[in-house]
Amino acid sequence: MEIEKTNQMNALFDFYGSLLTEKQKSYMQLYYADDFSLGEIAEEFEVSRQAIYDNIRRTENSLMEYERKLHLLEDFNTTKAVVEDMSRYIKSHYPKDESLQQFIQLLKKDRDEK
Repeated sequence: MEIEKTNQMNALFDFYGSLLTEKQKSYMQLYYADDFSLGEIAEEFEVSRQAIYDNIRRTENSLMEYERKLHLLEDFNTTKAVVEDMSRYIKSHYPKDESLQQFIQLLKKDRDEK
């Protein structure tokens, strides 16, 4: 469960991180990406552990609310799955069609850059 939540928060942070304050970005980066403890972050910023905890929880809620309203991560994952399905279909049914292969590569490249 904890790994799943970490992965979800990191993905939401990738999509919506630019909407956060610098402090929120710092705390989330240290806590989720760099695996700092609440105490280590509190020491780094010279604030209480409770202040860090509260800020991270509020930020998590904000990220989830952005996704609830905007669906960017959900849409990205849906598009990724469709592109993968198309890729498999094209490889098995049209293996010699270079134009289709190029289109799939363009879709994958565009998706990977997001």
